[in-house]
Amino acid sequence: MVGMMTQTGVGVVMKGGGGQKTVLITGVSRGLGKALALELAKRGHSVIGCSRSPDKLKSLQTQLSSEDDKHLFFNLDVCSNSSVQDLARLVMEKKGVPDIIVNNAGTINKNNRLWEVPEEEFNAVIDTNIKGIANMLRHFIPLMIEKKQGIIVNMSSGWGRSAAAQVAPYCASKWAVEGLTKSVAKELPSGMAAVALNPGVINTDMLASCFGASSSLYQAPDTWAPKAADMILNLTMADNGSSLSV
Repeated sequence: MVGMMTQTGVGVVMKGGGGQKTVLITGVSRGLGKALALELAKRGHSVIGCSRSPDKLKSLQTQLSSEDDKHLFFNLDVCSNSSVQDLARLVMEKKGVPDIIVNNAGTINKNNRLWEVPEEEFNAVIDTNIKGIANMLRHFIPLMIEKKQGIIVNMSSGWGRSAAAQVAPYCASKWAVEGLTKSVAKELPSGMAAVALNPGVINTDMLASCFGASSSLYQAPDTWAPKAADMILNLTMADNGSSLSV
C-alpha cells in the first residue's frame, strides 16, 4: 500500500576480508533486483531492499535468513515520497549511508498503442520509473553528500536509448531516466557518481509481458547478476554521468 512501510531484518554470515559494501536496491523482490540482491549477499555484502510486494519480499528474506541482522528489507512503494523519506531515516538509524543505491524498481505498460493505454496505466509507469527514482534521489543524495561519497545506479533500458511500438510510456520513462541521470550527475560533488545502467535483455516478468513465450530465449536474471554485480561494485566517481550497459 502506498504510504505504508514495514521492516524486517535478516542476515548471512559475513565473509572474511575487506571491501564489503552496503547496497540499497529498490524493487528487490523479483526479477533483476532479486537476482542482484542474492548475488551481492553471496559475496558478503550487506543488502538493504524495498518492494511493494510483501509476499515476494518474505520469500527473499527466507532465502537470505540466518542469525545476523546483516540485511534489511522494507515493504514500501517508492512512488510515495513520504515512505521514501521514512526509509532514508530508518536506513540511517540502522545501517548508515549506503555505499551504493540501485534504483531498480520499475514497471511497464501492457503492449498497446499510446492512445489506447489507459491513463492510470500510463501514470503508473511514470510514477514508478521516474518519480520513484526522483524520490530516492531527493532523500538519499543529501546523506551521501554529507558522507562525501556514494554511487547511484539508475536502471535504464535499451528502450531508454532507442524506441519500439506498443511500449511508448515505458520508452518515455527510460529516456527520462537517462536524461535525469546525466543532469543529476552534473550536480553531484566530487566523490560521488550517478550512472544510467542498461541491464540488457533479460528473461523477466516485464520482458514476458512484451515478448510473450519468446522471452524464454533470453538469459535468466541469475545468469545476468554476477556480471551486473561486478560492474556495479567497481563503479567509481570517474563513471559519473555515464550511460553503461551490462
